[in-house]
Amino acid sequence: MQLINMRKEMVQYLQTGQESIARIRVEHIIREQNILAAYEIVELFCEFVLARVPIVEAQKECPIELREAIASIIFASGRCSDLPELMHLRNLFTTKYGKEFVAAAMELRPDCGVNRTIIEKLSVKAPSAESKLKVLKAIAHEYNLDWDSSNTEAEFNKKYEDLLDDSGSSVRQGQTPTIESSPASSISRDKPSILPVNDTSKNKTPESPKSPAVSSRAYAATKSNVASQEHQPPAAERSSCAGPGSSDVLEKARAAIAAATRASAAARAAAELVNKVKVTTQ
Repeated sequence: MQLINMRKEMVQYLQTGQESIARIRVEHIIREQNILAAYEIVELFCEFVLARVPIVEAQKECPIELREAIASIIFASGRCSDLPELMHLRNLFTTKYGKEFVAAAMELRPDCGVNRTIIEKLSVKAPSAESKLKVLKAIAHEYNLDWDSSNTEAEFNKKYEDLLDDSGSSVRQGQTPTIESSPASSISRDKPSILPVNDTSKNKTPESPKSPAVSSRAYAATKSNVASQEHQPPAAERSSCAGPGSSDVLEKARAAIAAATRASAAARAAAELVNKVKVTTQ
């Protein structure tokens, strides 16, 4: 449900011409899709190992036919925080096969056996421009949106050096008129420089002390201003109460609930495997 809502929001951004926002938000959609796919693979691997627990029990070394599944579960345990059961499985496999076997899967050493798809889905690298454009086109096609992707393709095809050149030229263009139209610069051109003024504070006669009545009135005014400022919340708090901060909190809460729902099936399979492996190792 969360992924569907995110795709609908993407359609609204494309319809209203907010492609710059869509190019950023599409990364969240890709990440959600990858996590969902990774959970499905973990669930299948847990069920695969669960059906072959007697083989795990009978052999001291990791069976060749189970190496990919077990190594992938170990690899996913450090990247799926919503599935603490995977961490329990990793500890059990450490006891069974040793630290080197677990370290090889966690560090993706050569011939570690980790599934390539789950490596890709759980990667922390930013998605490529091609994948982002592909998802945007798929969303537009899914909702029958006549979207011209030429601008987005041009932005994705920009190189890093081109972005630096554009930002540098914009900064130079923005600085030049500011210097020419500065009031301080025009005054410095039209008028001669002003000599420093001697400090005459030493020659001034000391002021007479204020009367007690004036001091009391000033103290009362200061106290009332401080009290009024204490009753008013800071500007940042007032804006966060009514601004987009509250919607961001709700969005994060919905995302957390959706992630927990997606992970439930994989968690159940992992928990069942944990209990089964515990029984055989005791």
